[in-house]
Amino acid sequence: MKNLWISIKITLAMCVVLFVGYVLVLRLVAWVASPNDGEAPVVTYNGKVVGAANVGQVFTDSVYFWGRPSNVDYNGGGSGGSNKGTNNPEYLAQVEERIDAFLAAHPYLSREEVPAEMVTASGSGLDPDISIRGAEVQIRRVAGARGMSEAEVKKIVEENIHKPWLGLFGTYKVNVLKLNVALDAAQNK
Repeated sequence: MKNLWISIKITLAMCVVLFVGYVLVLRLVAWVASPNDGEAPVVTYNGKVVGAANVGQVFTDSVYFWGRPSNVDYNGGGSGGSNKGTNNPEYLAQVEERIDAFLAAHPYLSREEVPAEMVTASGSGLDPDISIRGAEVQIRRVAGARGMSEAEVKKIVEENIHKPWLGLFGTYKVNVLKLNVALDAAQNK
């Protein structure tokens, strides 16, 4: 019985050390290695937090750039893809609907000019970024809806392009939330 009690104490001690210690080590690594001390980066506008920079958000108004579609309605607590293959009839119908909706808002584009990312969801369903091409095809719509020149909007897009880390790691991309906040700030000067 004495050995059983010692075994239980050791098991409990190891559970505390490994479970709590592991979480603390991960927190320490996140604090040291990541920006914002391991916290989610937030975007503010006029002193108010308007969203998390690393989680996609829905924008449907024509005055804003749109991000990638989400299969989880941009719910950060339940991220995930649709798990439907590219030859699934439901998936193909959904993509066709998205293409039609995108073309209705961008009548100056042909079907071939619609970037695939603008009509297909990412694996997490929460991608906050779009490609430069995904932003460029929307410039005309956003400029017209805001009463701005295309050159003004294009300049704001170019200022919000995130380049690959060290010029090597990652891709050129545009954070949709930051871009839309920059547009609002430029127009409200």
